[in-house]
Amino acid sequence: MVRFVNTTGPIEAEWLGRIGYREAWARQKELLERRAAGEIDDRILLLEHDPVLTLGRQADERHVLATPRELRRRGIEVIRVERGGEVTYHGPGQLVAYPIIRLADRGILVRPLVAALEAAMIETCARLGVTAMRREGHPGCWVEGDSDRGRPHRKIGALGLRIERGVSYHGIALNIDSDLRDFDLIDPCGMPGLVSASIAEELGRSAEPPLTSEVQRAGMVFAEAFGKALGAPISWIVARETARAFDALRSPPSLVEA
Repeated sequence: MVRFVNTTGPIEAEWLGRIGYREAWARQKELLERRAAGEIDDRILLLEHDPVLTLGRQADERHVLATPRELRRRGIEVIRVERGGEVTYHGPGQLVAYPIIRLADRGILVRPLVAALEAAMIETCARLGVTAMRREGHPGCWVEGDSDRGRPHRKIGALGLRIERGVSYHGIALNIDSDLRDFDLIDPCGMPGLVSASIAEELGRSAEPPLTSEVQRAGMVFAEAFGKALGAPISWIVARETARAFDALRSPPSLVEA
């Protein structure tokens, strides 16, 4: 069992809403520099992206199945970034979390951080009504297959990190109520034939359109679960004008309601 050691204070959590990938990428880099310099505390950014495809630093572009013309028609950019891993789709209905963590201050290495992120995804799924799991050798979060029903393992959460100057960035993407047809644009995580899942799909609610409010609720659950995995409390950064909305979001997540 992985042991997590907390050697510092709370992790600050910030909900950014739905924003473009490049804006969030620049925000991560800014916070990484400030965290490495000791100007800010550890932080986790929670958000939802406009549709975009990202490629890890050594990812194979052949796993992008859509043509450039189709991507231009849909306004979807392909961006190569510093993280590990293959191609990933981000878009509406998907929770994205970027942990800006100075690992040495918490007495952890990369593997325990990965395990904490996976544990937080699994707990978030459970809180929203879906049983998920790890798969050895396949980072991320998975829904177990059922051979008797002809259902394969399904990937519900992706993970890819980068460490610079001892600080993590990039992170996870967890499908809450994503339109899973968008994953047909790629071989998710560079695995041809991989079946993607979402919490809404697993609960039989895939016909409903993606809602940012559901992603925000899931983000609150995820942040608290991540803090618990690292033995650290979560301190929310909430703008005054959105404080009331956050209070309302502390009600039970609606995806598990009848």
